[in-house]
Amino acid sequence: MTHRLESLVIRHTHRLPLPQTPAGDGGTAARQFDAALSSVGFKLSAELLERLSGQAEDAVVHIAEWTLRTVSEMVGDHARHNSYFIDFPANVPDTEEFWMRCVTKALGDDESREDVLSQLADGVLNLLSLPAYGRYQHTYEEMLAAQDELIASAGDRVTVLHLGRELDDELSDLYRALAGSTTPLGEDHLRDLKALAERCAPGPQPESIPVRENRAVVNEARLAVGADLLLDTVTDVLRLACALSGGDVTLRERTRFRALSRPARRALLAGLDAVVAANPAKLADVHAHREPFKRLGERLHPHEYPRWPHAADVFAVARGEKEARSFDSRVEKLLDEFDILGAVRLLTSAPGKLFRTLDLLLRIAAGQEERDAVVSAAVRAAPEVSGRVVLSVREHVQNRDRESDEPRVFINRRGRGWVTPDLRSPLPIADRDRLIAALDAEVRRRLPAPGRLLLDPAVLDVALPLSGRASAAGLGVLPRGSLSAVDGEQLRFFVYWKEAESRTDYDLSALLLHADYSADCWLSYTSLKAVGGEHSGDVTSAPDRASEFIDLSLDRVRSTFIVPQVNIYAGEGFEEVEESFFGFMLRDGEQKGRPFEPRTVRMKSELRGGGRVALPLVFRREDDGQWCAKWLHLYLKGISSANRVEENQLSVSKVVRAVVEREHLTVRYLIDLMSGAAAAVLREWSAGMKGSGRELRTQARRGAP
Repeated sequence: MTHRLESLVIRHTHRLPLPQTPAGDGGTAARQFDAALSSVGFKLSAELLERLSGQAEDAVVHIAEWTLRTVSEMVGDHARHNSYFIDFPANVPDTEEFWMRCVTKALGDDESREDVLSQLADGVLNLLSLPAYGRYQHTYEEMLAAQDELIASAGDRVTVLHLGRELDDELSDLYRALAGSTTPLGEDHLRDLKALAERCAPGPQPESIPVRENRAVVNEARLAVGADLLLDTVTDVLRLACALSGGDVTLRERTRFRALSRPARRALLAGLDAVVAANPAKLADVHAHREPFKRLGERLHPHEYPRWPHAADVFAVARGEKEARSFDSRVEKLLDEFDILGAVRLLTSAPGKLFRTLDLLLRIAAGQEERDAVVSAAVRAAPEVSGRVVLSVREHVQNRDRESDEPRVFINRRGRGWVTPDLRSPLPIADRDRLIAALDAEVRRRLPAPGRLLLDPAVLDVALPLSGRASAAGLGVLPRGSLSAVDGEQLRFFVYWKEAESRTDYDLSALLLHADYSADCWLSYTSLKAVGGEHSGDVTSAPDRASEFIDLSLDRVRSTFIVPQVNIYAGEGFEEVEESFFGFMLRDGEQKGRPFEPRTVRMKSELRGGGRVALPLVFRREDDGQWCAKWLHLYLKGISSANRVEENQLSVSKVVRAVVEREHLTVRYLIDLMSGAAAAVLREWSAGMKGSGRELRTQARRGAP
């Protein structure tokens, strides 16, 4: 894709890097560019508009072309969103009425009449056999002609594009930010890092690359340009081998190692040898990935390189020919013997592992003396633990005061969620409170002392991004557990997909729950109309792309929760289709327009998870009648085919309850700690700041500087 790197900068920073072009009179083209951006909910900042106006007109037109493509993809407007019912949300029929209409039409068709009559005689009718069912009965252009233009509203989304620096500077900064991230990146951002590393690996580097997956991507690029590799564990080498084979650097999926070039083999073996020579104890890390190491050894042929004997030891351990006792096995032995104090002494040498074991240690400690030793060790080790782990443990501990009959949710790296009863014994209140106080003190110590903070109240309930995998790529997406206000009257969900090879049927549905999480009703292809809402109609195949919508008037909804979901009824999974994404729009009560209007899109997220049912977020009605959204980013396993909202009510309600009732650490938590350190906190935008208050709030929500 041309201008791919410039597009990366826009997507991540909302800044437009400008090339060095001749000066000229580009004012008219710049204003037209700004007007075109407004149609998809974007605008140029005053500074950027002024700079473009001084560029040559041809250059402005060229910049506008690729920028409009980029922002259209960001919001989902690059797709042609058709709806099955041509004038949706108007004139949506009742479900049975619609089905009878399809049957009547089929009976009037010579080719389908006999088949339909035969099915009716058997008492079971396959809707997919009806010619009018599941297939668009009109073109995209006919749908546009049947719909009115959107009437502009003050509530429409406005995302500001700012003036960036030269492209090389923007790319270098973005590369260092992604490579040096202290939290794991999502799959899309990891791909972006790979593209940036190919260009930026020879240049300035971040001070450190703490996330191992990021290090593997960077090492692949450094190997290509002959730079020194960043390796300090044998697993770093394994991840690099996966990257060179086009595999999964997270080591989550099996990688089929390719035949590597001789220089690559030498680099990997030399890296293994240097790591083990510096610290032979790191041979124990091989046990966690024995099978991949055995397969890698078959490609590297270590016996051909006797000058690197320590590398050969790695594969001997993997094959079980050499003993290397792991740290974890030593800890497990002590715990099996109920030697808590011995385990604490050993874990003190690995502060991160100590923190991840705190809950278990406190639960199995025999008495107060042992629990005091555990908490004291945690307090001493806290300064050596990464901030992400400190915050993760802090969030975990604050949720350990819940009743034992409340559900416990597990979420893996692919967003797959499942719920089980929480059978753990409770943590003693006094020890729990001491640990929370110590963790708060450690977090406060690490926070800056700005003296004065200026912030938008809308960011206070954004969950701390402890992992990039806790959210999806897209526009307006917040980390799992975040709360955001819903400030419109008309809520509209949309899903879009385009199958790759085989017929694929996604079903957009919405489950409405009572306050106790019991099911109220739902909207889906089997229930086209329910209280306060309409479904746009079932599309059962997407060789040329397809969209489905659900429209809800929030003032007519009496349920407490609205849970949109995307069910895979048949065909390819979310990671197999050519493209798929979900989002929602907000409109004023009387604001008309086409089914998809980019200016009203508040969120658009990619669907790329390991399950057959996607749960992007849940909407909750507060006691004062206002609605808010809590972000889930979850996938349920579902079944291999025919997933339906009617069949998964119980599993969906359980996982929604578990996430909704979990207390997530948010920006508010950090602000409260900083406020306690005597920082002056202003929770409203100053009227004297450049730009309107609404524009500044929009910038904060969208990640602009």
